[in-house]
Amino acid sequence: MQLIIDTGSAVPAYEQLRAQLVAMVESGGLPTGTRLPPIRQLAGDLGLAVNTVGRAYRELELAGVAEARGRHGTVIVGTGAMGQPQRQKVVDAAADAFARSAQHHGASLQGALDAVTAAFVRLHADGTPVSAKDLAP
Repeated sequence: MQLIIDTGSAVPAYEQLRAQLVAMVESGGLPTGTRLPPIRQLAGDLGLAVNTVGRAYRELELAGVAEARGRHGTVIVGTGAMGQPQRQKVVDAAADAFARSAQHHGASLQGALDAVTAAFVRLHADGTPVSAKDLAP
């Protein structure tokens, strides 16, 4: 599981983590039943505060994506009950935050679009092809 947190981003670290984990669940990279790393371990691996990772995990629970099972850890339980309108709101909010961050760091529109395209390609590095749907506006 490859997670990348941009500490210079305007998007909070817990939200970056939550969004990446949801994307992995939705793409099939984290199937139902997968146990997530313990909060303390993941926080140490990513150089984040324990509370930051804990918040991301709580957000996953609230969305119905993961379930905390006490000493058995946090487990993926599904993609959640998010419908298309809610999913679009989440994507729009993430896009707004990314656009603000990219502009703040001096990226051009084309540079930002190239970065998003490259990120999709990295998400599909496991061999799953990037579809036209992934790249469509």
